[in-house]
Amino acid sequence: MSDEPHFRRLALIGVGLIGSSIAWAARRDNLVGEIVCSARTEETRARALELGVVDRAVATSAEAVAGADLVILCTPVGTFGKVAQEIGPHLEPGAIVSDVGSVKKTVVRDVGPHIPDGVHFIPAHPVAGTEQSGPDAGFAELFDQRWCILTPPAGCDPDAQARLAKFWEAMGSRVEIMDAEHHDLVLAITSHVPHLIAYNIVGTADDLEAVTESEVIKYSAGGFRDFTRLAASDPTMWRDVFLNNREAVLEMLGRFSEDLSALQRSIRWADGDALFDLFTRTRTIRRRIIDAGQEVETPDFGRPHGGSDD
Repeated sequence: MSDEPHFRRLALIGVGLIGSSIAWAARRDNLVGEIVCSARTEETRARALELGVVDRAVATSAEAVAGADLVILCTPVGTFGKVAQEIGPHLEPGAIVSDVGSVKKTVVRDVGPHIPDGVHFIPAHPVAGTEQSGPDAGFAELFDQRWCILTPPAGCDPDAQARLAKFWEAMGSRVEIMDAEHHDLVLAITSHVPHLIAYNIVGTADDLEAVTESEVIKYSAGGFRDFTRLAASDPTMWRDVFLNNREAVLEMLGRFSEDLSALQRSIRWADGDALFDLFTRTRTIRRRIIDAGQEVETPDFGRPHGGSDD
């Protein structure tokens, strides 16, 4: 636990799963003196205060950032440009502005022009989450032993970058520095396309006329069940992810389609050796993910039953 807070005042623009988890982690480790949030609805603001997630909840982003030395955008990435335009004139000199979006190239494009001189803009992406949303979904342990990728633009102040990195490390994350364009390509294959496939296959199941909805639910084994977990993720957030990472997602989808066609041929021509080789390679990837500490071996991926799925 830190003896002194890393930041005097943290402003969270949005207080859903990631925003509220940042707040809980920052409180757990005494990283900030005060936490202020803005939220679109009075209901969300009242709930954040009731839970003790924040010290103050305000209606506008401009009001939230006043006097804050750390500002983190936690709304869907499609809102970032408008939010940045609103908060720009009200940012404290020397403050750090960051975000939690899983797309980075368009964040740099949409936010950067609205950040005034003397304010440090350092995009970030904590690679963590669940399918839950809202202030009730947050928990302090969300970032423990998970990666947080920083994508500082050219000319970024090294001291501000180090300060933000230490903040994420203090919340339990392992920090990686990456170019924004490369980040988007990596996340397209590791996160965005898998979610898109999940949305599609669950939609296909829903469209089947020969299989009833009750049968889909009743006979859902691990594979389809885990697809539904991904497909239950916040629709607004993921709509914005795909619209803002179109180039990388389409490139990865093209490669996936080619590989899927090859797999289809192997099944059609009963090429058991090709299938076995592919499944052996993919099993190795799973083992390496477990060895890297990014997943556990226990049944159902170690996820508890009867409560939150994570």
